[in-house]
Amino acid sequence: MLENSQWRPLPSFLTIGPSKIEGLGLIATQHIPAETDLGMSHVFDTRFDNGYIRLPIGGFINHHDMPNCKAIIAEKDEQVGAVKHIRLITTQPIEAGQELTLKYIINQLDNPNWEFEFEVSQ
Repeated sequence: MLENSQWRPLPSFLTIGPSKIEGLGLIATQHIPAETDLGMSHVFDTRFDNGYIRLPIGGFINHHDMPNCKAIIAEKDEQVGAVKHIRLITTQPIEAGQELTLKYIINQLDNPNWEFEFEVSQ
């Protein structure tokens, strides 16, 4: 356990709510500027199905062909150190009440090389 950790399942400016796309989605509770780092969505770990652990942001962000967020693969996090993971970054300003979206194909893949395909789809 990290000492003095400030980790939260979701940043204070996000919530989970009804989606116009599918079921529940990731919703902004206040204005979020473009290029805001939303944090980790997935952590790579071969001990789990599909080779990753999906975190709350990754579990509730919905797909859209014209997304307002992008995913990047990173090797390090300021708080937890060296850990291979996917981070979500806003690509445009997002207003309170707006759903955050990402263009992804993970759930459609039977290919275990999903990481490469995920990067290509961004």
